[in-house]
Amino acid sequence: MAQFTTGRDDPQLEHETKASHSENGSLSGTYSEKHAPDALVAPANGQTEGLVKVEALQRVWGPKSRTAFWIGVALISYVYSLDGLTTYTYQTYATSSFNEHSLLGAIATAQAIILACMKPVAAKIADTFGRAEAFTFLVFFYCLGYILLAACTNISTYAAGGIIYYVGYSCLEILIQASHIQMSCDLPNSFARSHLDSHWRLASNISADVLAQSGWRWGYGMFAIIVPAAVAPITITLYWAQHRAKKLGVVANNVGGTGDIDAPRIVSNQPFLLKFWQFLVDLDAPGLILFAAGWACLLVPLTLVNGSYTAWNSPSIIAMLVCGGVILIAFIPHEARFAKVPVFPLAFFKNRTIMFSALIGFFDFVSFYLQYTYQYSFIFVTKDWSAVDQNYFAYSQTLSLTVFGILAGFVQAYTRRTKWLLTIGLSIRLLGVGLMIKSKGAHGSTGFLVICQVLQGLGGGIAACSTQLLAQGSVRHQDLGTATAFVLLFTAIGNAVGSALSAAIWRDHMPKQLAMNLGGLLNSTEIDSIYASITTAVTYRSNTDVYNGIIISYDYTMKILLIVATAIAVIPVSLSLFVKDMYLSDKHNDVEDVDKSGMPVDIETA
Repeated sequence: MAQFTTGRDDPQLEHETKASHSENGSLSGTYSEKHAPDALVAPANGQTEGLVKVEALQRVWGPKSRTAFWIGVALISYVYSLDGLTTYTYQTYATSSFNEHSLLGAIATAQAIILACMKPVAAKIADTFGRAEAFTFLVFFYCLGYILLAACTNISTYAAGGIIYYVGYSCLEILIQASHIQMSCDLPNSFARSHLDSHWRLASNISADVLAQSGWRWGYGMFAIIVPAAVAPITITLYWAQHRAKKLGVVANNVGGTGDIDAPRIVSNQPFLLKFWQFLVDLDAPGLILFAAGWACLLVPLTLVNGSYTAWNSPSIIAMLVCGGVILIAFIPHEARFAKVPVFPLAFFKNRTIMFSALIGFFDFVSFYLQYTYQYSFIFVTKDWSAVDQNYFAYSQTLSLTVFGILAGFVQAYTRRTKWLLTIGLSIRLLGVGLMIKSKGAHGSTGFLVICQVLQGLGGGIAACSTQLLAQGSVRHQDLGTATAFVLLFTAIGNAVGSALSAAIWRDHMPKQLAMNLGGLLNSTEIDSIYASITTAVTYRSNTDVYNGIIISYDYTMKILLIVATAIAVIPVSLSLFVKDMYLSDKHNDVEDVDKSGMPVDIETA
């Protein structure tokens, strides 16, 4: 995503500062830096400890530490990308190994809810405790989750591992997309994804080789080793810079006289438990719990309904749906009256650009995950491709999204506008989804299927680039992280809704289609085994009649998913027409202040 900023680069310290604290907490010492008054300014109103640390560490590192930082950014961005491109393919094998392939949608829904709720948590951790501490937090959950995934012996443990892993994953996503560190996440992502075709092919070959030689468990387990190693350079650099900033007096604990221009930035020395309590208050932990519980009760039941096994009129399903609705309704007055720091800032709901950006992301992700959740399963069963070719197809949309997202950034930089680009991108994505319906599914040509994926990636890359840029540009610089988390939270909820709807459609139609098309050829036990495992389904390729029945069942169900996805994809195109046609100047953003109601006040219009 392109960002148009010409922010002042704070000067580095030319000489170390010798400073000491007196008994009453005042700071004594001499500053011998050339740019001391500029480097050591008083903290701005509303600045958190995490932001103070970030701005301080930028003033103390030199060429070596910057190099180490860039290496860390490149490594973790590359691993983040490689993770997403490889582990996606293991899900269908893992769930099929437990004969629970149909629960893929339920697991994806639960992960998406965690991903959504962890967005504000991750941002708040980074802003409250610091970026280095946030990276430490994510490594713990990342590794714990992947260890559970690699060692699981049942579907419950697999689901638990996936959820825990997503805690760390969401934190990493926030840090590389909405970090207040001097370098924007878009540069690391672009840097990590240079030589895109090679990276794409590498990921395809890695996942294929892992599945062929080591199995899906090692595919997860190796990241429990790779991630800590990749995060180490950036984490060590950040911790070192924070320590040096304190040593030089750039930041200090409870220093008086903060109104003085030469005073260091303040980092609180409150006890950890007190700071953690304040963190929970600022995070609105009760609100997040209500939010997560409400969506879980509302969406997870949709993924569990499966004909006669669990019907829509089941008391447990009805109870969960009712409870989910009631909890989400209760969430509204809690946010309006009781939350000191609401999960959803009221000012954002008054900001047209942010709201439409968030809603575009929500509906776009609903449409995407309706078709994406079971897409790999569909290709695996209906196409007799090699594992590498299956992965190439699965990643074709991701590759297209990345390439055209970067190109969209150059177009934005040249035209200084993005609204028209957003509408075009969403329209192209709608076309790609709609054409999939006419691709004849399992019997469609490979070229046509790939073109549909490329079109979706083309439109999706442009849309993702534009919506985040519009949202970030419509708030003050200090609110950039919160605005980004707000938009990403809506997209993650769209992920959850899309996955839940996909699972509901799959579990409702696929068993019926298999029973209808295979009823005279196989017994009920054999049909159930085909439904429960994609690896079992492909064993019938030698039996033409049975395999054709399986293809017809998969084709019919996927077509239903695509029809619904296409209908929903119309909504983002319509919403894009109401987004502000923001002029992309060289400033950090389009606004620098807010009025009494919290609404942004434009400082430049064009």
